[in-house]
Amino acid sequence: MGDSLMTIIAIFLAVILMFLFPMLSVSERADDISQLAVETAVTEFVDNSRAIGKVTVANYEKLVNALNATGNSYTIEMERKVLDENVGKKTAWANGKVIGENVHYSIYTSQILEDLLKNEDHRMKEGDYFYCSAKNDNTTMSQTLRSVFYSISSNNSYQVGADHGGTVNATGN
Repeated sequence: MGDSLMTIIAIFLAVILMFLFPMLSVSERADDISQLAVETAVTEFVDNSRAIGKVTVANYEKLVNALNATGNSYTIEMERKVLDENVGKKTAWANGKVIGENVHYSIYTSQILEDLLKNEDHRMKEGDYFYCSAKNDNTTMSQTLRSVFYSISSNNSYQVGADHGGTVNATGN
């Protein structure tokens, strides 16, 4: 009885060591590769949009295709902070070029996508701020295996994601 119990325990440990831990390692490596691809795609999308001063349908489709190529599904959020020059009373100590304060108001993903769905570019102007983030909304294999091994369960965490933003350099025409 003792020898057969030890044999069963040894087989169980061998299965864990030979299959499950390597599978966890490989799946985490796949998430690392997906992370790099997502960071690259989001950075290229934001930098291209900032350089030409508009979010084009082609650039957005390129971003979506690059994200879908990783095998995960993503939530894409965009925000444009529009520079609204608030014309006010000129004061003696103010710069001659600047009158009043500069204020930003935000345009979010749904408003930007409205333009893109009409097959129109979303035009920005120089001085605006454009930000984009992408986070996976599915459970990856490494998240599943990690929750089995470490008893971690979190429904609102993401494994793969990236964000990037910056000031728009040109006015889109």
